[in-house]
Order: sequence, then structure tokens, then C-alpha cells
Amino acid sequence: MSDASRIQGLEALLKAQDGQKPAPVEQWDPPYCGDIGMAIKADGTWLYQGSPIGRIALVKLFARVLRRDADGRYFLVTPAEKVDVAVEDAPFLAVELQVDGEGATQTMTFRTNVEDVVVCGPEAPLRFEIEAGSGGLKPYVLVRGRLEALVSRALYYDLVEMAVPLSEAEPERLGVWSGGVWFELAPAPKA
Repeated sequence: MSDASRIQGLEALLKAQDGQKPAPVEQWDPPYCGDIGMAIKADGTWLYQGSPIGRIALVKLFARVLRRDADGRYFLVTPAEKVDVAVEDAPFLAVELQVDGEGATQTMTFRTNVEDVVVCGPEAPLRFEIEAGSGGLKPYVLVRGRLEALVSRALYYDLVEMAVPLSEAEPERLGVWSGGVWFELAPAPKA
């Protein structure tokens, strides 16, 4: 697929997404109905009672009513009920990247495995964590609310290739620009 086709595809998804906003789950406060066996594996596979959910349309529907509360727990939320979702890492994966512009005017647009399109910047920041075991960096982009997408390994390599120093005075501090914000390729300091 050519870069022009990919860009047009992401632009079409972004326009289509305007009409299909996620449900206002942050505004709903339904009763808690327990654990029904919903889970999302680290590779983005959604499970129901241990079995993969094969219908992508159903996964996308669930993704639209997913919420992460301040305590870090994930739930599927409707106006009538709230059920647990066990999430191994992040609920979504960033699987495609479009880059427009260069330097401080650069904009990165990510597409997730459930077709969310996210323009990285002040409202959708990029952050990095140290990966347990390997000590490498794992990038995440905020999708909405408190929900993040883990940036796929292939896209992580693209980010590393695009990395630039913060300034001539600090050439060791590498990062990427998007939406007027510089995101350092380093873990955020612990508060």
C-alpha cells in the first residue's frame, strides 16, 4: 500500500470517526454488576470467559463503552450496568502511524486496532515506560479518558528513527514532536 493511500485511509477514518463518538461513559454511574469474564490480553485480543472474541464489530462496540476509573480498574459501562474488564497492559494497540510536517510543526496521527484515530499532542500525549524484564521503553498514546494504546513495536522503531534532540545544549535528550509538544523518549519521572 502506498503512503498516499495510507494517508487517505487515515483521513477517511478520522472523518468517519466524527460521526461515531464513543459513548459518554464518564457521565454514567450505573450499578456494579460484577465480573463476567471479560479480558483484554497484552496483544490486543479481547476475551470472553477465556475465549477470543472473533467478531471485530463486537470488539469495536465493546471498545466504545470501555472506561478506566481513577483507581485504574477497567469496566464496560452502559447506562444500566457496569462490569469488570481485566486488562493485561493497555486496552488498545496503536498499529498505524501517519506523520505530517517536520520538527516542531510535525503531527503524528495514530490508528488503533479498534479503528480509533488519535492525533498526538497536548490532548493525546505520548508517554514512555520502562518494560519489565528487557529494560527497554514502551510507548503509550492517550486515546480518550484514561484509556491508552500501546504503540506497536514496529511503530516504536519509527518513533526512534524520528527522534531529535531537545536542543543543541542537550543533545542526549531525544524525543519526537507532535502537535507542538516535544515528547521525550524516556520514562516520565515518578510523582
